[in-house]
Amino acid sequence: MEVIQRNDCMAFVTKDGSIIRELLSHRNSSIRNQSLAEAIVGPGIQTAPHYHPKTEEIYYILSGSGTMHLAGASRSVGCGDAIAIPPGAVHWIENPFNEDLVFLCTCAPAYEDDDTVLVDSTP
Repeated sequence: MEVIQRNDCMAFVTKDGSIIRELLSHRNSSIRNQSLAEAIVGPGIQTAPHYHPKTEEIYYILSGSGTMHLAGASRSVGCGDAIAIPPGAVHWIENPFNEDLVFLCTCAPAYEDDDTVLVDSTP
């Protein structure tokens, strides 16, 4: 049985600017076809607009709130919201508030920096 403790996972900054703790992936477990990470977007921060050619994602908001931008639409999101992000869809999330925006991010196939394409500006 594999159990990974969040606090044992090293935090790092992804290409889009979010702080990630990769909880389960091929890099630290027997999981091969997906990944699970905790992401934090600090107060007043937004991730860089980007898309993933191959990967579909799900964001699940654990705490805080913000604005999700996805494929030309924007919507307020908060605790308990799940967001479906299909491959190829330009997206970013912003946190205009005074507390961290914390969410789980699942990726299938597993997250890889080379499947993240930054776009020059917000559409």
